[in-house]
Amino acid sequence: MDFGLSQYPPIVQQAADYGLQGYELALTWLLSPAAWSQFALLVVAYLLAVLIARRLRPALSRLIDPGDAQNMFAAPRRFVLRFLPLILPLLAYALTGIGEQVVRSMFDSGSVIAFGKRVFLFLAVRALVRDILTDPFLRTLGRVILLPIAALYALGLLDTVNTILTETIVGVGNIQFSLISIVRGVIAGAILFWLGQWSNTQTATIIAKQEAMRPSIRQLLLKTVEFTIFGVAFILLMNIMGINLGALAVLGGAIGVGLGFGLQKIASNFISGVILLVEGQATVGDYVELDGGEAGTIVKMMARAAILETYDGRWIVVPNEDFITTRVVNYSDSGSANRYEAPFSVSYDTDINKVPAIIEAAVAAHPEVLDLPYPPDCELRGFGDSGIDFAVEFWVNGIDDGPNKYTSDVLFLIWNALRDHNIEIPFPQRVVELKGGLPGTQSA
Repeated sequence: MDFGLSQYPPIVQQAADYGLQGYELALTWLLSPAAWSQFALLVVAYLLAVLIARRLRPALSRLIDPGDAQNMFAAPRRFVLRFLPLILPLLAYALTGIGEQVVRSMFDSGSVIAFGKRVFLFLAVRALVRDILTDPFLRTLGRVILLPIAALYALGLLDTVNTILTETIVGVGNIQFSLISIVRGVIAGAILFWLGQWSNTQTATIIAKQEAMRPSIRQLLLKTVEFTIFGVAFILLMNIMGINLGALAVLGGAIGVGLGFGLQKIASNFISGVILLVEGQATVGDYVELDGGEAGTIVKMMARAAILETYDGRWIVVPNEDFITTRVVNYSDSGSANRYEAPFSVSYDTDINKVPAIIEAAVAAHPEVLDLPYPPDCELRGFGDSGIDFAVEFWVNGIDDGPNKYTSDVLFLIWNALRDHNIEIPFPQRVVELKGGLPGTQSA
């Protein structure tokens, strides 16, 4: 059959050739008794699979379903339960395979039933993508990659497409690879890095539960596991794509030179972050104050910088190097207890010997003031212009800022205690001397 397509592009001619081959194959199947027997076997295999699946699936569902159980086997059983929709297409595929062996022994031909078997496998892949995969990324991967591959296999075109992709060579500089390597790399890369992200999440959950471990060590383990997982995934991806890692030596050298010159700050901050995580001098949850005036609670430690959250809700990004090269005051490193003091004054008419006991008893009544490491201590600080200066020192858990107003509460207690004992808090007083008398007096 000649359609006279010589004036059309080669791709059109090739498509027409495939169409003609399909037409001749369909015509052969329609006129062949062996083909009709294979069609009959396909129908019988599918109907038998339907009957078996109707009885098998409910029984398996009752056997596997853990119900409301929460034991260690419940989650795996629920996972297996999700694969029950594959029973019908896989049974049809298996029964068709048995029928294919029978047909080939009888007619020495089984192309029709082989095509039907591939169609049943495509239906199994379709059920997997549609009914079983719940992760959005995996479902998208199944629709974009797995289903087209299964469709090409069902149509018998997978080997042809694979040959075309293998023979098409592309390159960048001295590195050359085939299109099939790119396709393999995209598929393998997507799967590997999804597995890496999933593994990293599971590992982070396990490490976060180790409360006996120091927070800095937990952070270091998290970063180490993350770099290890994605490093291994990258190496596997390069091997799957067939790229020789030795060809990346020049690129690695260029990156090393870049780190030595343009990226030295980034490298310094990265190394400083590792030192911080190992030594644990500052970690997540600590309240710190730097030489530059930055102060706040560390809410996140990253490879390059740490994030401080101030009490007014602002986030400050501080490079890790600043924690190593400058002076850092850590209010939480040796524990959460901190000492504060509240200054006050009394008038010169006061019996100052009674003041310490009164104030210490009043401040000790505050529920957040600690007896350890030291109870409240009222000290005489000096004799001022308007009154006698005292200060009470007290220890509390936490920082006197944000949600905590320890000094304010203590000053209220001091005020009430002095008022209850009729002790006067002086106000500034000045003596003004007018030399020469008042102007009105002289005229009088």
